[in-house]
Order: sequence, then structure tokens, then C-alpha cells
Amino acid sequence: MTETIARPLGVDVGRGLWSAARERLLANRAAVLAALLLAAVLVAAFIGPWVSPHAMETVDWSLSPLASPPSFTNGHWFGTDANGRDLFVRVWAGTRISLLVALLASVVSLVIGVAWGATAGYLGGRVDEWMMRFVDVLYALPYMFFVIVLTVVFGRSLWLIFVAIGAVGWLTMARIVRGQALALRNRGFVEAAMALGLPTHRIIARHIVPNLLGTVVVYATLTVPQLILFESFLSFLGLGVQEPLTSLGRLVAEGALGIERAPWQLLFPCAVLATILLALNFLGDGLRDALDPRLS
Repeated sequence: MTETIARPLGVDVGRGLWSAARERLLANRAAVLAALLLAAVLVAAFIGPWVSPHAMETVDWSLSPLASPPSFTNGHWFGTDANGRDLFVRVWAGTRISLLVALLASVVSLVIGVAWGATAGYLGGRVDEWMMRFVDVLYALPYMFFVIVLTVVFGRSLWLIFVAIGAVGWLTMARIVRGQALALRNRGFVEAAMALGLPTHRIIARHIVPNLLGTVVVYATLTVPQLILFESFLSFLGLGVQEPLTSLGRLVAEGALGIERAPWQLLFPCAVLATILLALNFLGDGLRDALDPRLS
């Protein structure tokens, strides 16, 4: 009779928690609007270059460089850049590259950072000390020097940027998760799991990590714009995305050079970047409130 009662209760409770989180998220109008804006940006990034009659690297010789928008007769809705290339296509193609680099690097930082921080915080003691000292050593390394060395040794490529950003992008996540895990390991439900003799990896996966979900999701939504801005900084230094590819950071750097003659060259990529940053911040706040275990 005990098994018959426990099985339905486990299913109902699990469904109730996720249903409550979904309802709280949908009730947050700012988070829903932010999600819709992000969806619109993603759709535009993937179909925008196909809508325009111009290719990303095609030079329109019928117009002078830096043609002001909107040039509907020639199909240049955002105008052209200093080389006469369509800015509409380049903005959305650059958005796609920037989001790709940031999302892939964020996934790496989440997987490594959460696993490293949760393990260090739960085990504590000498293991925690050694694991976090390793994080401190990586923090002490000059990050730009690390990127420059990788660029010189392996050459400039999109995958190299992803590896360089993801290699140390998990350090802050590990510290945040470790602090939360230290606080959770003395909670009653963790002590009960330990008393039942559950293995360490199962306690971390089933009891520590799920209760960190709110913090992890919020920081992840902040990590993506940080990585986009960092990629922009690398592109500004000439270490980021290289031609014939482009990114929001590279477009912003190019627009900053010609802001007096062609302000639209800086306006459009900055507007897209600002939209992504604001939407991710609002969405992160909504997800934090929806996934907070204390509100379940």
C-alpha cells in the first residue's frame, strides 16, 4: 500500500511544481514580452539575410558608399556601409554569429561551472580548497594574453573564439554555485539523503543542483550578453570574427569609426544589441521568480 500511494504523489508533486513555475512566468508580463522580443530577434537573425535581395558581401556599385537609409528603391533598408555593402543583411548575419558564439560558450560555462562548483561546495574540506584554488589560478592568468597566444598559435577562426571564451567563462559560475552549495549541504533534505546512504553524485544531481536552478538560470541570462560584449571587445581589437564573417561587435567597431558621416552604421547594430541585453535581463528576472523553490 505504501508503494501505491508514493508513486502517484511523486508524479503529482513534480507536475505541480513545474505547472506553478510556468504559471508564474506567464503572469510576468515583462518576462513574456522579453521572451517575445528575443524570439523576434532570433527569427530576424535567421531569415533576415534571406529576405533582402542583397548578399552580405555584395557591393552595390549603383550607390555611393555610406548610402543613408531607408533606400527602398535599391532594397537597402538599413543603408550601406563604407564599402557599399547592405547593412540590413550584415546586421542580422552579425547577430547570428554573436548569438552563436555567446550561446555555445554559455553552455560550456554552465556545464563545467555548475558541475565544478556544486561538487566543491558539497564535498567541502580539502577537496573544496584544492578545487577553488585551481579556479583562483585560472583567474590570475591574463585573459587577453591567453587569447592572443591562441590566435598566434592556431590562427584566427570562429571556433577558436568559442574555445577561448568558453575556456575561462565557467569560473564565475563555479564560484556562485559553490557558495550556494555550501549553504544547501546543511539543509535537512540533504542530510536526510545522506542518512539514506545515497551516493554523492546522486545527491548532487537530485538535491543540490535542482535547488540552484533559479540562480543558475538568472546568471546564464546575464552571461550571454556579457559574452556578446566580450566578443565585441575582441573584434574591436582585431582578434574576434574576421572577414568575410561579421558580428555585432565588429559592426559596432566599424560604425564607431564613421559615426560622424554615417550614424546609422552604428545605430542599427547598437539597437539590436541593446534589445538583446534588455530582453535577457528581464527574462532572467522572470525565470528567477518562477523557479525560486521558496515560491513553489
